Amino acid sequence: MNYNPEKDYLSIDIGATYTKYALIDHSGSLKVKSQFSTPRDSVDNFLKKLYSVINEVLPNIKGVAFSVPGRIDQKEQIIYHGGSLPMLHGLSLSKIISSRYNLPVSMENSGKAGALAEFWLGNLKDIKNGAAIILGTAVDGGIILNGHLWHGTNAQGGDLSFMLSQINGAPEDPENLMFNSGSAIKMIDKIATALEFPDRTDGMRVFKAIENGEPTARKIFDQYCRRIAYMIVNIQAVLDLSRYVIGGGISSESILVPEIKHQLQLLRDENTLLRKTLDAPEILTAHFKSDANLYGALYNLLLQLDDEDLIPNTETKSKDSSENPS
Repeated sequence: MNYNPEKDYLSIDIGATYTKYALIDHSGSLKVKSQFSTPRDSVDNFLKKLYSVINEVLPNIKGVAFSVPGRIDQKEQIIYHGGSLPMLHGLSLSKIISSRYNLPVSMENSGKAGALAEFWLGNLKDIKNGAAIILGTAVDGGIILNGHLWHGTNAQGGDLSFMLSQINGAPEDPENLMFNSGSAIKMIDKIATALEFPDRTDGMRVFKAIENGEPTARKIFDQYCRRIAYMIVNIQAVLDLSRYVIGGGISSESILVPEIKHQLQLLRDENTLLRKTLDAPEILTAHFKSDANLYGALYNLLLQLDDEDLIPNTETKSKDSSENPS
């Protein structure tokens, strides 16, 4: 592909509630960003909205990058299950857009896109073995192993939403899956309901209550952070990563990562064998916070284009001193 420095890329992050999009250049400089409510009534209306966005910027772009929920068949470019947007199941979104506009198009799962963003220009840069945990409607994740994004056998590597969160509940209990018990949206709803807030989606008011030490809000929040800490311990026992970054809209709250770290330390203090055997990883706030998927989607496209002039060298010296995974 001939590189045209006068054009940017359109990166689109499809979410359950909102779809964000931005013009970003090859070096990761974001030019313009906006969003729209994600149409959920039909695939046709969803595609019509995408077409209108692309048509508006078409003269200024040279490629389209998608971050989407669900499992992505990278070879066939098909979305499976669709995560929180099941209507996307079976949709060959990349092929539809590429055929319509004659542009290079790529897709990546939202959690994996978040990890790619942090690995490219964020707080996983130069980290050989690390992970991004994206807290939102569900728990998205992406894992970097030996300097590469890990997809797994069935493209489900890092799909943290389907980790079991408890062993004693009924099998059909929604809280058995991190999809629900690790959902930031559900945590906010739970606190807002308990405190009888008129708007159960008012995250700002919920976190104000937490910061002010309101007992019910604080208890629910601490329990939530403890679940995330449990998840990190379990991932760490299997993969021995050096750093985790926490992203998603909730990561903008300054009390989140410190409390996750605090709960992790409590777990280690409560279990002598755990403390003595497993080294504690670093836990940081994701550099890109709620914009990570936009940057990661673009980096995925650049990797697929495989243009050395556009892609920064990722073979840098690692800050992770551990051996390559066997």
